[in-house]
Amino acid sequence: MSLNKLKVGGYGKQGSTSTPSNVQIENISEDTDDIDENDETGQSILLNIISQLRPGSDLSHITLPTFILEKKSMLERITNLLQFPSLLLDAHAEKDTLERFLKIIKWYLSGWHIAPKAVKKPLNPILGEYFTAYWNLPNKQQAYYIAEQTSHHPPKSAYFYMIPESNIRADGVVIPKSRFLGNSSAAMMEGLSILQFLDIIDEDTKEVEKYSFTQPNMYARGILFGKMKFELGDHAIVKGPKYLADIEFKTKGFISGTYDAIHGIIKDYTGKKYYEITGKWNDIMYVKNLQKAEAPKTVLFNSHEHRPLKPIVRPLEEQGGYESRRLWKKVCDALAARDHKVATEEKSLIENEQRALAKRRLEDGVEFHPKLFRKLPSGSSLDYMIYKGIPSGNDHEAQIRSILETVPILPGQRLTEKFAIPAYKKHDIQSSHK
Repeated sequence: MSLNKLKVGGYGKQGSTSTPSNVQIENISEDTDDIDENDETGQSILLNIISQLRPGSDLSHITLPTFILEKKSMLERITNLLQFPSLLLDAHAEKDTLERFLKIIKWYLSGWHIAPKAVKKPLNPILGEYFTAYWNLPNKQQAYYIAEQTSHHPPKSAYFYMIPESNIRADGVVIPKSRFLGNSSAAMMEGLSILQFLDIIDEDTKEVEKYSFTQPNMYARGILFGKMKFELGDHAIVKGPKYLADIEFKTKGFISGTYDAIHGIIKDYTGKKYYEITGKWNDIMYVKNLQKAEAPKTVLFNSHEHRPLKPIVRPLEEQGGYESRRLWKKVCDALAARDHKVATEEKSLIENEQRALAKRRLEDGVEFHPKLFRKLPSGSSLDYMIYKGIPSGNDHEAQIRSILETVPILPGQRLTEKFAIPAYKKHDIQSSHK
């Protein structure tokens, strides 16, 4: 099978952008994730759990009722931030360094509004769970995504994203730490993401151009009384070679303020300010040039005028047992039917099996090792990195081949025996053959 045929649409399925399984799941998600389900039974369960907690308590060990669960694993939810690839391609094509940074900020802010209208929490990935996807881009290229749950306590989701033919790569680790705050719960979003433009060399460091991103924290308000409401809060920091942005996601005060507001400043490392960003992250965001006196605000991003490009996922029947959509299918089907009894039972089966495996590893003195991401040395920018060394340079076919050899992404690809080998061992084997 030629690489070109692989890249366009997969083994024997050229041009395919969805499958019956995919259509079923996506339609279900769109129909029911926007429904508030604060039924009396679910609310009673939630109140019973919360009554045993103190403010500041860690929620990672708490089993929450299924009525607040989104039908999507955290590994898939990360792709929400990758669903406007045209904005990223536009940023990469920009020649002016300041304007390029502004366009990167536009891309970074574009995906936060992609979320259920109701307050829903993504499914916690189990240890070793993985998710892969790809996009057919408007420029006829493809983007590839690989994610794996590399740690359970604390939860760490590592991911890799690349558009080889445009020399764009992103790596990241998402570390949500749940906290109970009284009438709110919070996911304090630790971790970091790094974006690289592999064909743009920084003139000072002589290295490829890199940008780092942190995330705002996430809050579910009104879990004890009042209407439940989702908010983003606190600061996200974006750093590039010459500029940085401090973006505050503002939470509503008890007396004044508004929901979903943001305020950000783009400046250089001497403190000189260039742009101000205002508006709402789930509505319209504006930018103002601070270098021009009385410059008007202009629209930076209007969430109502841009349609997300959803990732494409292999058919369920081709997926492994630990791939997100196949792993959680029975849970998601029950959530879609609003059958929380079955959803709880199916979720418990998965979680109980994980507890049994963890106990067995402890008794046998065996350490868990991820299959796709290797742990990096202490002091590294990221905790984990994809094990596969993707070739540098302009041989994009070699890069695509290397990505597709890592784990099945396209329809028709199947797992091989090599998948079971820990990522660090596969990395060592690859390094020894160089």
